[in-house]
Amino acid sequence: MHLQPGTDLLKSEYPVIQLFALKMLGVITNDKKSQAMLRDSQGLDHLIKILDTKELNDLHIEALSVVANCLEDMDSILLIRQTGGLKKLLAFAENSTIPDIQKNAAKAIAKAAYDSESRKLFHEQEVEKCLVTLLGSESDGTQVAASQAISAMCGNAGSQDFFNTQGIPQLVRLLKSDNEEVQEAAALALASLTTCNPANANAAAEADALGPLTSTLSSKRDGAVANAATVLMNMAMQEPLRAAVQSQDVLQALIGPLGSANTVVQSKAALAVATTVCDVEARAELRNRGGLEPLVELLHSKNDEVRRHASYAIMVCAGDELTATELYRLGALDILEEISLSVRRKNKFSEAAYNKLLNHNLSLKYSQTGYLSSSNIISDGFYDYGRINPGTKLLPLKELCLQEPSDRRAVLLINNESVDGSLLMEDKSSDLSYRRSISSSSSLRRASKEKTTSLFSTGFGSPTELKSEPTSGRNTVLSKSATKEKGPRKGRGKKEEEKVKEEEEVLAIPKLTGESSPEKEWYPPPDPHFCTYVYDVTRSILPVTNVKEQVEVLAKYVAEKMGGKIPKDKLPDFSWELHISELKFQLKSNVIPIGYIKKGIFYHRALLFKALADKIGVGCSLVRGEYGRAWNEVKLLDPSWKGVTGAFSAPETWIVDLMFHPGALMKSGGREANLYQFL
Repeated sequence: MHLQPGTDLLKSEYPVIQLFALKMLGVITNDKKSQAMLRDSQGLDHLIKILDTKELNDLHIEALSVVANCLEDMDSILLIRQTGGLKKLLAFAENSTIPDIQKNAAKAIAKAAYDSESRKLFHEQEVEKCLVTLLGSESDGTQVAASQAISAMCGNAGSQDFFNTQGIPQLVRLLKSDNEEVQEAAALALASLTTCNPANANAAAEADALGPLTSTLSSKRDGAVANAATVLMNMAMQEPLRAAVQSQDVLQALIGPLGSANTVVQSKAALAVATTVCDVEARAELRNRGGLEPLVELLHSKNDEVRRHASYAIMVCAGDELTATELYRLGALDILEEISLSVRRKNKFSEAAYNKLLNHNLSLKYSQTGYLSSSNIISDGFYDYGRINPGTKLLPLKELCLQEPSDRRAVLLINNESVDGSLLMEDKSSDLSYRRSISSSSSLRRASKEKTTSLFSTGFGSPTELKSEPTSGRNTVLSKSATKEKGPRKGRGKKEEEKVKEEEEVLAIPKLTGESSPEKEWYPPPDPHFCTYVYDVTRSILPVTNVKEQVEVLAKYVAEKMGGKIPKDKLPDFSWELHISELKFQLKSNVIPIGYIKKGIFYHRALLFKALADKIGVGCSLVRGEYGRAWNEVKLLDPSWKGVTGAFSAPETWIVDLMFHPGALMKSGGREANLYQFL
């Protein structure tokens, strides 16, 4: 194909022929090869001359269309620039009073600006001034095209700096336009300008963009909603602006987009939520306004990006216990667990969100992962059910307590609270409360046998007759153990179990501390022995200033309470199984409070050590092994570095011996530690 005849027609004396030639070239030059041929045949010079001739204004629109196609070719742009045509083109677009000419000029710039070299050339020709002028046009089409061109030019850092003061205020005004297409284009430009650019995000806030952006979230155009959500996300990422974003009722406005049928809108809305709910107050607002339900629903999405961003938002929302509790009630943990089992659907954010929620349900975490870190603080109501396979549901503590004893592994319970839900051991934060706890401890010890006898005779699961607040703590809340029971239990028959299930289904949210409780409330079984242990270690071990000494003394204390030192060759003769079976029979339950166990092996002792260490602030982890093994890991500084000026040594991991040589510390990875853990 040869374009010479077409370019020759541009020289015709008759405007009709020139118009025909321009329309023909407008179609042909959509092809890259044709653009090069037009350039080589000097057709661009003729086009610029037409645009430069006022008498030929009837041909300007078609001529601009051809030039717009040619601007996609880098060599053509260079040629136009060398001949001074590029500057003429921009001046022509800026000064023209014909809306279609301005619109086509802006479209030409936008089309070419997607190439990095073209953006650089446009910036050198100060295209930004032209585009800002076009934003002030009264034509909606020109405003749309200019906004799109600004968005394309945002790939150039210099252009972004220019628009900081001279483009953003005009774009914010366009957000208030009655034309939703204009709103969408303006929001697109603002989204491009504020992405990874804190200065522009601040400029948008100073231009009062928050109100119009929040209103745009209710637009009927999905593009406008997605772009507005992106701008709000970019602004909320700046901590000084986040409070301003939250004050505009943005979270309420984002709930609608979360339920959109458009995956791009869903994705951007989820990201906006994630960046906005970085504090407890914002998460409470989202929770109270019903924003968690649509967020959890997005986890079912088949779109990878939507699922990833929803997981990210849930990970952020799980930052406080109340929101994590609500997410758990809505089934987020189950959905995330299901996702984690799929190689195709899981992602890093879904794994992080799952682990974040597990940190608010340590009983489930330990059963599934077999590991609690030093930051996972065991609270009252924690129970060790044993290992469960992925996808297996962990029964609530209340349901486990109501079951008859069986031959399955005993469930170990940690509980430092009395039968009515109040702490048996007072907080020793002041001298007065400390003296009270000392006096109460003596009475506890005197009453210990009486309480034990009472529990042995009645079993667990009976509701109390007292009015008090239910147990608080991350484990008991999420295990749904603090649920109502409307009358005294007469037996553990099938009807009662069905009644318990019905009551749990009716209960929308587990009761939290501070809510009024019914006359008869179920509480986890009390453990006066463990309460005494907490008192003892608080009095005797907490004051010790050396962490290593604290660990050693606590290890000896735990071993003493669990049957003492056991020589390795005598371990098979240590009749702990019979002792546990007797406790299950006497308590009429598979659930055994840890303090009742007087003959314990690895996993009993490791759990007690972790629970007591957490009470006195000694950092340690709990690891479940195979065949009844479990151990505690502590991090301690190497004493050989003590006193060495300028030396720094990272803490080393040690395994605590609670069985064979209580109080001994074995370096992790060493032969002794491996024998303790695995043999």
